[in-house]
Amino acid sequence: MKNTLRLGAAAIAILVAGPAFAAGKMTLYCSPQEEWCQLMVTEFEKETGIKVAMTRKSSGETFAQIKAEASNPKGDVWWGGTGDPHLQAAEEGLTEAYTSEHLDELHDWAQRQHAAADKKSVGIYAGALGFGYNEELLKKHGLPEPRCWSDLIKPEFRGEVQMANPNSSGTAYTMLATMVQLMGEDEAFDYLKALHQNINQYTKSGSAPIKAAAQGETTVGIVFQHDAVTMRVTGAPIKVVSPCEGTGYEIGSMSIIKGARNLEEAKKFYDFALRPDIQTMAAQAKAYQVPSNKQATPPPEAPDFDEIKLIDYDFKKYGSSDERQRLLKKWDEEVAAQPR
Repeated sequence: MKNTLRLGAAAIAILVAGPAFAAGKMTLYCSPQEEWCQLMVTEFEKETGIKVAMTRKSSGETFAQIKAEASNPKGDVWWGGTGDPHLQAAEEGLTEAYTSEHLDELHDWAQRQHAAADKKSVGIYAGALGFGYNEELLKKHGLPEPRCWSDLIKPEFRGEVQMANPNSSGTAYTMLATMVQLMGEDEAFDYLKALHQNINQYTKSGSAPIKAAAQGETTVGIVFQHDAVTMRVTGAPIKVVSPCEGTGYEIGSMSIIKGARNLEEAKKFYDFALRPDIQTMAAQAKAYQVPSNKQATPPPEAPDFDEIKLIDYDFKKYGSSDERQRLLKKWDEEVAAQPR
């Protein structure tokens, strides 16, 4: 009888303590390159003992997933990817407000992202938009060296340019919003229609075009410049270009998902990801973005923002739900729908 009572008590204890067994786990939605995502998971698990289930998708795909799961959230943290969809997620109430103890250590642009999102997101890195080209293919095809956005719409580059689809890729949406801010909307869409004639493929992932260029599948890939640097560092014949007219940039961001099942673990990861020692490790994964913590050491290969002609990118406006949806709809109707 005593043994039976003890077993019954143990069973009740297990049932009562059931939620505690869920502690020490976390689900991470990750939008930068796979290698960096894996490095972050490995280091966080090693330091905290918290087990991380990680899914890697582009910014646009991740935003769509979080929106689809809003009534039954499955993720805890969304780490990385362009800041525009993070701002849209904040606006739509899909993410939680949180202020890290490391906020004061961050660059102004990262803190501004936190303020613009009503504390529901924060900047973790920055990267300038541009393009890269395969030097060997350029020479083989007898093409002139492209230095400006205007070069990419020249007839000789027909079928030689690749970029992502802005509906799925934060990189490509940054390209769309950059053109509008750089040229004005009417001229920007005229440009994008002309560029469409030279595009050989719209990829799902923002970094895919430069990987294709590195493999000799396309001559030019429109990407964030740090992604082109990654290919060059690995030995690919890629030349990185910061367009002569000027260009936009991203504030790669991080957000805690509204209704996160593992909120305390999510906050631990959030603080972990903002530390200078963790951000400095990015170079180990061949990630060459500019880190948001002022005490972090940028990789020497990272593009120098002081040497890039950056526009005054309006993150608040172009990260808003209405503006994003309007521009994407217009791009679908006026650009993507046109024959090539």
